Amino acid sequence: MPKKAKPAGSGKEEGPVPCKQMKVEAAGGPSALNFDSPSSLFESLISPIKTETFFKEFWEQKPLLIQRDDPALATYYGSLFKLTDLKSLCSRGMYYGRDVNVCRCVNGKKKVLNKDGKAHFLQLRKDFDQKRATIQFHQPQRFKDELWRIQEKLECYFGSLVGSNVYITPAGSQGLPPHYDDVEVFILQLEGEKHWRLYHPTVPLAREYSVEAEERIGRPVHEFMLKPGDLLYFPRGTIHQADTPAGLAHSTHVTISTYQNNSWGDFLLDTISGLIFDTAKEDVELRTGIPRQLLLQVESTTVATRRLSGFLRTLADRLEGTKELLSSDMKKDFIMHRLPPYSAGDGAELSTPGGKLPRLDSVVRLQFKDHIVLTVLPDQDQSDEAQEKMVYIYHSLKNSRETHMMGNEEETESHGLRFPLSHLDALKQIWNSPAISVKDLKLTTDEEKESLVLSLWTECLIQVV
Repeated sequence: MPKKAKPAGSGKEEGPVPCKQMKVEAAGGPSALNFDSPSSLFESLISPIKTETFFKEFWEQKPLLIQRDDPALATYYGSLFKLTDLKSLCSRGMYYGRDVNVCRCVNGKKKVLNKDGKAHFLQLRKDFDQKRATIQFHQPQRFKDELWRIQEKLECYFGSLVGSNVYITPAGSQGLPPHYDDVEVFILQLEGEKHWRLYHPTVPLAREYSVEAEERIGRPVHEFMLKPGDLLYFPRGTIHQADTPAGLAHSTHVTISTYQNNSWGDFLLDTISGLIFDTAKEDVELRTGIPRQLLLQVESTTVATRRLSGFLRTLADRLEGTKELLSSDMKKDFIMHRLPPYSAGDGAELSTPGGKLPRLDSVVRLQFKDHIVLTVLPDQDQSDEAQEKMVYIYHSLKNSRETHMMGNEEETESHGLRFPLSHLDALKQIWNSPAISVKDLKLTTDEEKESLVLSLWTECLIQVV
């Protein structure tokens, strides 16, 4: 029986799409996915659909259903998370609300059945069996190595945070009412089967989560069963609901999500403050005061809107000739909160420099490039009046896997380096070269060249070749 790849937005079942047999390995051997690079990982995840086709026809546009009759891939998916994994996880100290939710959809509404405090496996299993409750496990990549491996590569591929939740639903039950999300969603079916219904969005590319009433959403535009090894993608805003049919085994799926607050609107908000900061240095009009009592007006005045329109045109003209945009938060926030590089060992290569110490006569190359951002920002340590631009390098090598996507702002710190703006060209040389001689760096003195590479080496960002 051939694998089928179907666009899931037409409301009609599509015919099988011819494709090559996907090569997968049995569990216990090499992974069924290709981890050679971020792009190869994504290509293998959506196989047999080609990446170019996916982004041209489906991404942010319509759902995609990939059904695969592949026992080896189903076995691999099943190894990512099982109902029985909850026993060992609970023994490590999982808490209701933070790590796990217990819920059920009753009369179109979500009923939360959480207890207080620590979650115990026997109680979870009791609610699962007797109350037919769905168990939602938050961010399993914190504990499951293969999900860490997948999501770390996807964060490199998308350049955006990638979170996940596992949903385990007993037969004859539904965990959540019809709703839409503010993230792009990839669903991997791990255990059992699940019945899905998708509906046209009421808010395309939604920026927030919302529950929708059954009478408001109409008939589903697509309805299908997901089986182990299958994958479903749909854009943010797609209304959906899913249940495990009666008479079947329980269903387990993982929802992998990305692109939350990662739109052009978000990027504009992030960069416009830096653009205004630069322009105001040179344009005295932007530094003149607003009219007296403008802030006390109930409605915007014609004068104010006209002046703001003119300033926006000035900013647009300046933007056309700008090569470097100042990102105020998005770059740093992404790097600070993302997963560290996947490591099968103790992770020493991420925290302790290895290999030879770089010298003036050394040849060096960047490592962990997908985990580093280089950005130019006003000096954070100076007052607004005296701020000079500095080059900041942020990296995620020392990030905590255990707090990934958990909203622990007080436990999150940035890791990286700061250099004078005069070092920017030399840093770009290192970034853009497969390998480069230290003595060829565009810096004035040999001492500056050695100091730069030593700082990068100490942070494990370069190696001597």
